[in-house]
Amino acid sequence: MPHYRISQAAGLLGVSDDTVRRWIESSRLKVVDGPGPTRIDGAELARLAQQVATEPTGGDPVATSARNRFTGLVTRVVKDEVMAQVDLQCGPFRVVSLMSAEAADDLGLEPGVLAVAAVKATTVVVEVPQ
Repeated sequence: MPHYRISQAAGLLGVSDDTVRRWIESSRLKVVDGPGPTRIDGAELARLAQQVATEPTGGDPVATSARNRFTGLVTRVVKDEVMAQVDLQCGPFRVVSLMSAEAADDLGLEPGVLAVAAVKATTVVVEVPQ
């Protein structure tokens, strides 16, 4: 299971490091026991990412490219023998990708894994950063 440091968790949630520390102190976010720097379980972080996600406020349209990339956390993986549905929480956005079950297994996709959804037209390609 992946683990994240406080600064990584803050970046993924779009909040400050201090906010993450306050959530830990108030037991809103649980940490992994053990020596070394404070670490947060990936599945726990994905759960909180879904809770704190908010709708975008709108505003003026911005220029976009044909290829958009959304970095986020895997929140759910549903697989059968052939296909998999992978849900990601990318800031305030939920991105869903359909792929082969083999691809999901090869990428090691499970709740809490950091992934990038690359969107082109109607296809969502999920990448796992190294």
